[in-house]
Amino acid sequence: MATPGKLKTSSSELDLDRPNIEDYLPSGVSIQEPRGKLRLRDLLDISPTLTEAAGAIVDDTFTRCFKSNPPEPWNWNIYLFPLWCCGVVCRYGILFPIRVLVLTIGWIIFLSCYIPVHFLLKGHDKLRKKLERCLVELICSFFVASWTGVVKYHGPRPSIRPKQVFVANHTSMIDFIILEQMTAFAVIMQKHPGWVGLLQSTILESVGCIWFNRSEAKDREIVTKKLRDHVQGADNNPLLIFPEGTCVNNHYTVMFKKGAFELGCTVCPIAIKYNKIFVDAFWNSRKQSFTTHLLQLMTSWAVVCDVWYLEPQNLKPGETPIEFAERVRDIISVRAGLKKVPWDGYLKYSRPSPKHRERKQQSFAESVLQRLEEK
Repeated sequence: MATPGKLKTSSSELDLDRPNIEDYLPSGVSIQEPRGKLRLRDLLDISPTLTEAAGAIVDDTFTRCFKSNPPEPWNWNIYLFPLWCCGVVCRYGILFPIRVLVLTIGWIIFLSCYIPVHFLLKGHDKLRKKLERCLVELICSFFVASWTGVVKYHGPRPSIRPKQVFVANHTSMIDFIILEQMTAFAVIMQKHPGWVGLLQSTILESVGCIWFNRSEAKDREIVTKKLRDHVQGADNNPLLIFPEGTCVNNHYTVMFKKGAFELGCTVCPIAIKYNKIFVDAFWNSRKQSFTTHLLQLMTSWAVVCDVWYLEPQNLKPGETPIEFAERVRDIISVRAGLKKVPWDGYLKYSRPSPKHRERKQQSFAESVLQRLEEK
């Protein structure tokens, strides 16, 4: 029987503060005090399904993972508003043109070097790969400079070794750019359309990046084989995977996919934490394009973040890949100060299966019938 004052919390969400449902009722309505013949206490007693649904409405931790929380406005009085106007003029009228110029110069330098290297050194693969790796790091550095990026790296810089994979929490596609400016990782990433897709299929493939299409089931087997082949190569660039599979708003970590943890190699965790004092770096890909996201960063004051290269981890005896993934997620979450939630990030792109809904409906119907029989 549900407690009148509070909804019960599942064991997987004990670290989340769940508010009292009474706070969400209209004023004057109490759980303890009946209103007419039907009481909320009786309604909640009908079925645990209603308790679960009410808890989801009151504290929807899944939606919270993918929401950008805008900062409270500070230009609310006559003294602060002129300062805010000066900031807008400075960011859009001075900093933004300078940043566009910096990024344009970076692309000119990059393309003028990359095209000759890529086409003229095809017979010297080792030298060509080394130069292309350096050029990719260079253009990523220009991207970070175009945001006035202030990035602090903690821990030893990654080195090229076989049988190792790097995993990191995921807030935006700029995670890859920030990490790439220090080390030319080969990343596994969703295939994107537009100019981002063009870069993926041309320039980024030079560092061994692997692309997949989330909507095609056959891609999973192909990508898994490519991952296993990549980590075995001694000369391949370090492999970087974002096991959450989607961008999360840098307050939470969602469930890690087990693919990176069943390759039979050392897993090197990376924790990324953005400081929202100047800009929110979360990219909500369902609401804005990556171009719009970049413009948002380039018109902000700065992108400030910390990156921690954490101690490598190996699969323990008797440990399953899923348990291994959760252990690594614990390490990253603690270091970056993120809250763990038990959700699968792919639910952001797909609805629950009809079979799951039918089971819930059947369970609810049985509970209601049993309650009516008791009456």
